[in-house]
Amino acid sequence: MVLSAFFFACMNMFVKLSGDELPVFQKVFFRNAMAAVIAFIVLLKNKGSLKPTVKGSLPFLIMRTLFGLAGVVCNYYALETLVLSDASILNKMSPFFAVLFSFIFIKERPKFWQWLILGGALFGTLFVIKPSFANAAFIPALVGFMSGVFAGAAYGCVRKLGLMGESNPYIVFFFSTASTLLVTPIMIAGYVPMTVYQWIYLLSAGVSAALAQFCITAAYTYAPAKEISVYDFSQIIFASLMSLIVFSQAPDVYSIIGYVIIISMAVLNYFLSKEKTSSH
Repeated sequence: MVLSAFFFACMNMFVKLSGDELPVFQKVFFRNAMAAVIAFIVLLKNKGSLKPTVKGSLPFLIMRTLFGLAGVVCNYYALETLVLSDASILNKMSPFFAVLFSFIFIKERPKFWQWLILGGALFGTLFVIKPSFANAAFIPALVGFMSGVFAGAAYGCVRKLGLMGESNPYIVFFFSTASTLLVTPIMIAGYVPMTVYQWIYLLSAGVSAALAQFCITAAYTYAPAKEISVYDFSQIIFASLMSLIVFSQAPDVYSIIGYVIIISMAVLNYFLSKEKTSSH
């Protein structure tokens, strides 16, 4: 989870470096196309199947793709306007929603205190989003929040697929390939020529995304969301450092308060989960 958090922070940094003059779907195409190529090579190396290996997994693979693609599009849109660390913390609402969607998909029932923690995390996002139509970043922040909701739904599907026995490389391959095919027509219709640096940034974003996907897919496959999701928040540390060093951007005091609340909820959830597990 920590490795995936680092690579996702790198992905967001490279996407932001590519500039806001490039269309969102063009960025999404390169991110997913690179991941698809890497996943395909891994499957070939492992002599894996290029079709679902578990009966009944296809509906969840499709849902994982649609939710995941929606999450990536929302995240990239938010990155164009928001401070890197703000966009990252909003996307990192995904672990909380992964718990919610794990309940919906596989009946991993959250405890009452977990609902309270989700409420606390949602309260923390208000400090980051700063809801006011007078705030120019309000809509991008709201879209950034939705990226976390969609990503949480996608990871709930990943958890279900892992329990069904679908292979990690195939889950990544299906998502990356299907989402690349879905965005290709939109990307071609609005394609903007790129500089050498923009090519480098987007290809680097794609490699980072693939590495992050393999790490997080393995994490959610081998452990319940409620036990490991806290480690995903290390991305905020990576993103804050990159934001400061690369973009000379620092979050405002309200955002920092929001970070503290959200990360505190994640840590509290982790320790309470461990305590309940050990008591059984």
